[in-house]
Amino acid sequence: MAAPTEILLRRRPLSVLRSFLDSEAAGGLVLMAAAALALVVANSPLAPAYFGALHAHIGPLSVSHWINDGLMAVFFLFVGLEIKRELLDGQLSTWPRRALPGIAAAGGMAVPALIYAAFNWGDPATLRGWAIPSATDIAFALGVLSLLGPRVPASLKVFLAALAILDDLGAVAIIAVFYAGDLSLPDLGLAAAALAALAALNRFGVSRLSPYMLVGALLWFFVLRSGVHATIAGVALALTIPLRLAPGRPDDVAGSPLHRLEHRLHGWVAFGIVPLFGFANAGVSFAGVTADALLAPLTLGVALGLLVGKLVGVFGAAALAIRAGLADVPMGASWSQLVGVALLCGIGFTMSLFIGLLAFADDPALQDEVKIGILLGSGLAGLLGWAVLRVAPRDVPAPGSGAAAVRRP
Repeated sequence: MAAPTEILLRRRPLSVLRSFLDSEAAGGLVLMAAAALALVVANSPLAPAYFGALHAHIGPLSVSHWINDGLMAVFFLFVGLEIKRELLDGQLSTWPRRALPGIAAAGGMAVPALIYAAFNWGDPATLRGWAIPSATDIAFALGVLSLLGPRVPASLKVFLAALAILDDLGAVAIIAVFYAGDLSLPDLGLAAAALAALAALNRFGVSRLSPYMLVGALLWFFVLRSGVHATIAGVALALTIPLRLAPGRPDDVAGSPLHRLEHRLHGWVAFGIVPLFGFANAGVSFAGVTADALLAPLTLGVALGLLVGKLVGVFGAAALAIRAGLADVPMGASWSQLVGVALLCGIGFTMSLFIGLLAFADDPALQDEVKIGILLGSGLAGLLGWAVLRVAPRDVPAPGSGAAAVRRP
């Protein structure tokens, strides 16, 4: 007879992250298609209509702002839910599980930023974009990984996803600290009051989602006016959504508010919001692009930060951690496969575009250089990562060690 713990584990629902992995990262493939379509449209006779639609106003904001400040707040809500879920009840719930992706994520954020800064040190205007190549696009990277099917062990998919989640956490902190505008103290006070109300709902055990959503909408409005970017409201709201067993169902977490909201948002985010963001922001016209634009310090800093910085930062930090005995090689993975995954971390599409828009909000020319750098760096990183993983030998456990053996170098 199975032990109660085993029964609980079997009944425990899969997180959205693991369901996403099981679906072979279809959302990432949709995002690729949306980005490619944006490039085609932006360089076709439809370009004037495309750019005109993005600048058209609906109420107080343009279509572009509604997407980047409104819909992306929902994306950040989803990211925040996933971060909270994985930290408390998933692949990042213990320190040993956090060690390798955490160390790799830190290296993968620091080295690209240093490479970008090296190219732009003499120009304070472009140096502001130092964080652009520090982000990894989880949907895009997993989408490329899915093309390789069973050639890549599941442990590497989990490692990449965990790394990208920690990467997102770092990007959220960077946005909140370094890319805030002129702050409005009254609106910050109202936002704090809304956040306190959300914390009270959590504290008193409110499990219905509608009160959280109503107060969360107010939080978004006050944060939007405060000077802190509105998407931070999504993360703040996520942290207040309870992850607890549903009343009357002590052996099943499927009814928890966080789990319900996470699954309701998944399809909308993966197949609606993120592809729409990609379509609205990846479109850059190459009509006036010259060699000077391709070789501009900003463009090179972003492209090489993603392509070289992520490889050196992620693989270098992971290798040092493994050699030092702080972590193990992902189960069933070889060193060359780890190199391939480190290359895929250089796909920085969604979050990198978002940070670039914040860094150069009033300079469309610099935004175009950012987009070109992201497309070059992410495209090359994706192609090289796929190629390395396509030919990389898979690790074979030593005889007698068992299929689930964890190998140290």
